Amino acid sequence: MTERAPQPAAASIAVIGGGIVGSCLVEHLARRGWDDLVLIEKGPLPDPGGSTGHASNFIFPTDHNREVAMLTLESLRQYEALGVRTTCGGAEVARTEARMEELRRRMTSARAWGINAELLAPGEVAERIPFVNPDVILGGFWMSSVSVVDSVRAGTLMRERALSRGALTVLDNTEVTGFEVASRPSGRPRLRAVLTARGRIEVEHAVIACGVWSPLIAAMAGASIPLTPAVHQMADFGPIDLLSATGNEIGYPIVRDMDTFMYERQKYDAMEVGSYAHRPILVRPGDIPSREASERSPTEMPFTEDDFAPQLAQAREIMGPLFEGTGRGYAINGLLSLTPDAHPVLGETAEVGNLWSAAAVWIKEGPGAARLMAEWITHGHPRLCDPHESDVTRFQPHERSGSHVRARAREHFNKTYGIVNPREQWASRRGALRSALHARTEALGAEYYEARGWERPQWYASNADLVARYGVPDRPHEWDRRWWSPIIEAEHLHLREKVGVVDLGAFQIFDVTGPGALAYLERMAANACDRPPGTSIYTPLLTPDGGFRADLTIQRLAADRFRVVTGAFDGARDAAWFRKHLPEDGSVQFEDRSAQVSTLGVWGPRAEALLTTISGAKLSPSAFPYATVRDVTVGGIPFTMCRISYVGESGWEIYAEGDLAPRVWDAVWEAGRAFDLRPVGGGVYGTTGRMEKGYALMGAELTSEYSPVEAGLARPRVKRADFIGRTAYLKARDAGPDAVLRTLTMDDHADASGLARFPTGGNEPLLGPDGERIVDVHGRESRVTSAGMGPSVGKYLLMAYLPPGFAAPGTRLRVLYMNEAFPVTVAADTALFDPTGARMRS
Repeated sequence: MTERAPQPAAASIAVIGGGIVGSCLVEHLARRGWDDLVLIEKGPLPDPGGSTGHASNFIFPTDHNREVAMLTLESLRQYEALGVRTTCGGAEVARTEARMEELRRRMTSARAWGINAELLAPGEVAERIPFVNPDVILGGFWMSSVSVVDSVRAGTLMRERALSRGALTVLDNTEVTGFEVASRPSGRPRLRAVLTARGRIEVEHAVIACGVWSPLIAAMAGASIPLTPAVHQMADFGPIDLLSATGNEIGYPIVRDMDTFMYERQKYDAMEVGSYAHRPILVRPGDIPSREASERSPTEMPFTEDDFAPQLAQAREIMGPLFEGTGRGYAINGLLSLTPDAHPVLGETAEVGNLWSAAAVWIKEGPGAARLMAEWITHGHPRLCDPHESDVTRFQPHERSGSHVRARAREHFNKTYGIVNPREQWASRRGALRSALHARTEALGAEYYEARGWERPQWYASNADLVARYGVPDRPHEWDRRWWSPIIEAEHLHLREKVGVVDLGAFQIFDVTGPGALAYLERMAANACDRPPGTSIYTPLLTPDGGFRADLTIQRLAADRFRVVTGAFDGARDAAWFRKHLPEDGSVQFEDRSAQVSTLGVWGPRAEALLTTISGAKLSPSAFPYATVRDVTVGGIPFTMCRISYVGESGWEIYAEGDLAPRVWDAVWEAGRAFDLRPVGGGVYGTTGRMEKGYALMGAELTSEYSPVEAGLARPRVKRADFIGRTAYLKARDAGPDAVLRTLTMDDHADASGLARFPTGGNEPLLGPDGERIVDVHGRESRVTSAGMGPSVGKYLLMAYLPPGFAAPGTRLRVLYMNEAFPVTVAADTALFDPTGARMRS
């Protein structure tokens, strides 16, 4: 028990929650110079009753997601340094051939992250784990680094270290009752103080690390942390002589029986069986019982035996005689946190400045997430890895609603051990946000993919005839065909040959106005915004360390009026970043107009002729140059045209008020009949067309871990105006790149069986000529960031960062896909199609 300390009147940072994340966070902050921290915990330490106290505490380090893998590997390093890690090894076993294919994919991800792993035959699994019945499995994926950790002890040690520095006051048995939040002229309030049952603490920052209770605490300040508590069943069976004979908590490797969504791990003389196969059982945060009303602890809820019965039968099947004569001991419906997309929620909240979320973090990620958060608070952005997929500001407002959170959590709970294709789409809560053009695209047979709630056409069934016209082949392997269609490549070739119209209604549109608008945007953007009205500016926004924070275009519509255009996946994150930096004097107004303005794109060799017929405007390159923005009126319909291209063809983005957008589409569609116009989906816009041009994508190629110099986006000169990240950017320009973005082509698609394979762009590692893993001087691995066919160049394309020694055109490397190595070659240019850009400027 931590000695009760007097509550301070002020602190630089209040960390709310004394579980693994909050306890590690205070020490990571103390290491970075924060010397007046306060840790507030409602329950008694060291085990206050949260998920940390009952977690199974084992760690399998491999994950397909890079961000999760980096947090996990960092956490393992910290657990090892604290002396609370026991390495026991472990295997994920397969009962089906589909799962064996997934285990080959797991081998690929393990290689990407530098994790030692191997595939085992059933007998080899049984040799290492004698209680596994080899007759019910087809094989296993073995990792020697699988470990069990003591997370409660780890938290205690980290708190003690912060205390020993004189940097921390610990307030356990202290309940947070509210916050003081100060309004600001910019419209985004800022945290001022934390209120507890013992009084007021004035703070610079507060971090909510309260696990399943986090939404309730955030709501006290008017912020949202979108997660739901969910049940994960676990039960101990024993005593078992084989396990008892080890004399240890963990003497045998851990088993994940992946096809039954179940694990088995030794716990002294018993076998703990955990399940992710039962029905999703969600609990509202406000319905979690108090410590006083709980039989064990608030997050250890009563076991529902009927939900577990199928798992018990499957456990007996895989472990056989080991289970004979055992009885059930400790058994709970343990609570953990689930978010709408299964990723953590980290970072500064969108609604309240200086109020941070560090929630939905599991034991395997805890210390790593704590380090990332400490870096973020201290430096303005994390340095451990890019937090693109865990940033709490990523969610659109509808995604923060309880109904949405619970629906998505129900859908993905049973996929915890599932086989999920990188392109797989959500089934629940679809249709939340639809373009004003949705009725038009739906009538054309659009297949919709979702982007933060927006329904975006990926391809069109009405273009099925183009497959035969252009001779597009199918893909022979079912996994590579999943969530893909040959229609995509046919639409691509048609756009290159004739003309296509693209529904871009999911674009996020922000209007920035006021007398301070120019100075504000110059501060935000890396490229110059002081351009004449009627100009479009492509620019990244950078982190303080000079990495990518956003990638977008800014249109100057008047002296004091600008329009920002960004992608659907990053719209909410970008809006939060812009609002965070609005000036205090009220000289800038920021308005999100994404729901009011709709966008469509028209591109292809016939685009100019088509649009001339409906606009009457002069659209030649000399009359309407590239990156020009103009207002046009057609038949009484006002809209704005911007000559720009993300697909490498001449054409325009057209912006219209939502109620007018269908009329613009109809005018384009009717005039387009004479030009063989076809609708074109996001499969072309976001993948094939983009990749033939070597254009980088935010969150894929463009992350905070790479600079514009490495991405090939550095301009010849840097603008004089100061901007976020300028000092680091100048330093990167002087130093030169430690990695460079390259396009690679696949030379041979045939796997060992002779079947052609097509990597999905799921972080497949690049290997050197001798099969070695390629890593740059900063430890950044070379991996596939995007993959897709280049129909116009007749090659399958990959994008990846490579150290300069591997990046020369013509260098032959290999890409590992499904645990097989395929030959690839570094292309002569990042843009394989029209490398000079002549077509889109013609």
